[in-house]
Amino acid sequence: MRSVLVTGCGSGIGLETALAFARRGDRVHACVRDPATAGELLRRARAEELTLDVPKLDVTDDASVTAAVTAVQDRHGPLDVLVNNAGVDRTGPAETMPLEQARTVFETNFWGPLRVARAVLPGMRARGSGVIVNVSSLAARTFAVPHGGFYAASKAALGALSEALYAEVQPFGIRVVCLEPGSFATAIQRASRAGAADGQPPGTGPYAADHAWLDRFLARVAEGAADSAEAARAVLAAADDPTTPLHTVAGDDARAFSRARGSSGTGTGPRLARPARATPRPVPRSAG
Repeated sequence: MRSVLVTGCGSGIGLETALAFARRGDRVHACVRDPATAGELLRRARAEELTLDVPKLDVTDDASVTAAVTAVQDRHGPLDVLVNNAGVDRTGPAETMPLEQARTVFETNFWGPLRVARAVLPGMRARGSGVIVNVSSLAARTFAVPHGGFYAASKAALGALSEALYAEVQPFGIRVVCLEPGSFATAIQRASRAGAADGQPPGTGPYAADHAWLDRFLARVAEGAADSAEAARAVLAAADDPTTPLHTVAGDDARAFSRARGSSGTGTGPRLARPARATPRPVPRSAG
């Protein structure tokens, strides 16, 4: 039985990952920022007669991270596996998106995983083993979609941090995997479709023409999104297999992109007509 901590378990990949570990008999700490969002997780766990702990953990808050990890390790010892899954997305142009919202993306998607990793690493080092799976995104590998620059940048930054961390902790018997899922049906995807966070009412501002395009693009991505359970299986495989590469993709679209890039340096994904002034390749978003 391994002790596993997963962040962002209220829905999507985090929820499915927590349940998948619990089915195997692992001791699962399925963390949520707000306990009110854990209803679906608890309902499904009860239906399958699974046992898991649901600590409150806000990855953007130092005190919350310290309190949750300390409580878990005081009861069960150092963690065997950390899955940094919690993530958010805010869409908006680089010029007009409120900086507060842009900072929220980095605070959750980049600084959040670092906070939790720092909290669990001393225990892993002391024991001489452990696995950290950072859930990034295919968006970190591809040309950033318009209005998605901050999300893509935060995930690319997480990938770079994972590379450094991989080399730093390897001598202590700790593995790091940066999982890069393609498009999966998750709450983060639905939130992306809620509207552009550019500080302008829809239909106004210098990038008004992009609003309709962005909505069509996100709808296309949602149509082709895979079940989050597939991404959860990729997380478990990364945690189990010591030969898993540092950068590992998940999902058919991500695998197709990797194959295409290996041969020609180009990616694949949904394409939609864009205003004539800019035509970069759209990139699907993932959870986490």
